[in-house]
Amino acid sequence: MKLKLNFSNRQEVLQTIQEEGFCIIDEKFLSNNFQLNPIDFQYFEKYWDDLHEDKYLKDLGQYRFRRHSSYKVDGEKTTLMPHRAHWQSLDYNALHGGIQRMFEPIESDLNDSPSWLNLISGIGSLFGASLNSNNWFVEAHQFRINTMGGIGRPTPEGAHRDGVDYVAVILVKRNFIKGGETRIFELDGEKGLRFTLDKPWSVLLIDDHKMIHETTPIQDDGGSGYRDTLVLTYRRLGFQEPIVVD
Repeated sequence: MKLKLNFSNRQEVLQTIQEEGFCIIDEKFLSNNFQLNPIDFQYFEKYWDDLHEDKYLKDLGQYRFRRHSSYKVDGEKTTLMPHRAHWQSLDYNALHGGIQRMFEPIESDLNDSPSWLNLISGIGSLFGASLNSNNWFVEAHQFRINTMGGIGRPTPEGAHRDGVDYVAVILVKRNFIKGGETRIFELDGEKGLRFTLDKPWSVLLIDDHKMIHETTPIQDDGGSGYRDTLVLTYRRLGFQEPIVVD
């Protein structure tokens, strides 16, 4: 496994994901390829200041705040779907799987932003061989993990897959924290890498069929510590839904 940086075009990213199972891109790549600019990123960031406490945590922690919305991507068009619960099977989330988790939706002003929708479709285009294959069912998760209780756990379920085709983990902001190391491993192998996403709007792209991933806990480091992320999941065959047995 190799940690490659400084990609210039979509084809290089696609090839790296195919070969390595993951890839990291930065804010500059997003700006150059998806018609985004610093003003767009600043606009996005303010929507992390009004997330709602995650009431589903099995450890009864009060360190995770979030919002969630779902979309359908068709080429360059991203359409907001009716609000729905987030669901994963126990096969992919042994801690919080098997239940319908209804979170507050992402704020309407953000969901109405053309730049926000462009970000979602643009990242999806990095997973398809062509724009014609940029067709996805996408879930967006805004997370704020804080350290008010002494420690915050970005992935309380541990190393995992998400049960989709591809995942994008986007660092929005780190504020007075230490920890939060990303760990990614081959699903059917022994190789792995450890690194820390520390630059705002750096993006870890993951082939969910090949890799498992986790993020280590965070601790306060001299202030009101928190870590803001955006997680986008991309699935070809519809949203994950509970299996109905007649």
